[in-house]
Amino acid sequence: MVKRDVKGIAKVTAKGRVYWYAWRERGAPRVHGEYGTADFWASYDAAIRERHVPEPGKFRALVTLYKASADYQKLAPSTKLKWGPWLDRVATYFGTLSIAAFDNPKVRPIIRQWRTKYADTPRTADMGLQVLRAVCTYAVEQGKLATNPCAGFKALYSSDRSGIIWTNADIVSIKQVVSSDVGHAIDLAAATGLRRGDLLRLSWSHVHEHEIVIPTNKSGQRVPAHIPLYADLRAVLARIPKRRRRS
Repeated sequence: MVKRDVKGIAKVTAKGRVYWYAWRERGAPRVHGEYGTADFWASYDAAIRERHVPEPGKFRALVTLYKASADYQKLAPSTKLKWGPWLDRVATYFGTLSIAAFDNPKVRPIIRQWRTKYADTPRTADMGLQVLRAVCTYAVEQGKLATNPCAGFKALYSSDRSGIIWTNADIVSIKQVVSSDVGHAIDLAAATGLRRGDLLRLSWSHVHEHEIVIPTNKSGQRVPAHIPLYADLRAVLARIPKRRRRS
């Protein structure tokens, strides 16, 4: 018997028989042979190799391709930080299914069942479906799927944000107790819709004859926002003194 220090291998006992699996997640392959024998470890090593180099026709391989694609790489770092764990969950749950199975309408109940696992936290469930939808969209664009099976699923999470919208009266009230610089920032936020981080970077160099053009932090400063200089925005800019940025 060959002893090896292996983490994650799963032992399952059913009806008095012992079964071994290469890892604990759903869909893990069985390891064949008597535990500790050369045949056992050969079966285990083969399963691990397949996990890292997925079979081309399996959905796990599609997730791997998506991770290496330009579509994924161009996402903002913060988005990739959130999506990375979800891609691993998608690969674990759906990995052993064939890519072709996702062109079969019968896969939709499987997708719904997977999302239901996270239904206690609707926003989390929606993010999982969003990531799976992105992988399938990539597959459609690459000609590997005819349609996206995630299309048409309604979001589980909804919220009424009307209570946190600032009214004109709110803006007038707060500007009475803040400095003029903060007041200008509030006016710019209301007139442009820019996020706080982008507002902090906004300078006169971003203001052109007919529009404001500023690369957004959300896109990793790769995609610019174009904001037309409509009358109210021009009036806001006219009230802001032009000062040299401190070094």
